[in-house]
Amino acid sequence: MIEKEANNNLKYKEGCILKVSIAKSAGFCFGVRRAVDTVYKKIESNENVYTYGPIIHNDEVVADLASKGVHVIHSIEELKTLPKGTIIIRSHGVSKKIQNELSAYGHEIVDATCPYVKKIHKAVMENSRAGQHIIIIGNSKHPEIEGIVGWCEDSPYGVTVIEDIQDAESLNLPLETRLCIVAQTTYNYKKFQELVEIIA
Repeated sequence: MIEKEANNNLKYKEGCILKVSIAKSAGFCFGVRRAVDTVYKKIESNENVYTYGPIIHNDEVVADLASKGVHVIHSIEELKTLPKGTIIIRSHGVSKKIQNELSAYGHEIVDATCPYVKKIHKAVMENSRAGQHIIIIGNSKHPEIEGIVGWCEDSPYGVTVIEDIQDAESLNLPLETRLCIVAQTTYNYKKFQELVEIIA
C-alpha cells in the first residue's frame, strides 16, 4: 500500500508489496531494435566490427558491444588506421557525403539506418531537387538531424532547421517559396503541428 504524505511524497507501508508492470510498448523502437540486432549478428562472424557513432543512445548497450570488441568510430579520419572490417551505420543515419566516404576505405558497409529515417532522407533529397526549400523540425545537434541535412545540402533552394516556436516565428522566406517540411522521428507530434501552423 502507498500513502501520500502532506508534502506529496510517496511513502511505503512496511511489509507491503509493490507491483511493477511493464508497458507493452516498453523497450526499443523497431528501428533501434533492428540496428542493435544487426551489430550482435555481425559480432558472431569474428570480424572487425565498427559502428559509425554509438549505434543508439543507450550507454549499457554500447558498453556491452564494446566488451564484445565493437569499436565506435567518431570520424572518417579514424578509418585510416583501422584494420579492414565491417562498418555499421547507426540507426540515426548519416549524411550522403559520409556514407560515400565510408565506402571509399574498402570496408564492408552495413546500413542500419532506421527505415523511417531513410524515408526522410529520400524525401528531402527528391524535394530539394524539385525546387523546394527544406524545413527540418528537430534538435539541430542531434545526429539524426545532422544526417537529414546532409541529404539536401546540395540543394540550391536551401535548408532550415527549426527547433522551437521562436525559430518558426523568425523564419523569413519569400511568400512564393515552395516548402517541404519534415521532422526528427522522435519529435513530439503536437509540437510539430503547432510549428507547422506557425510556418503556414
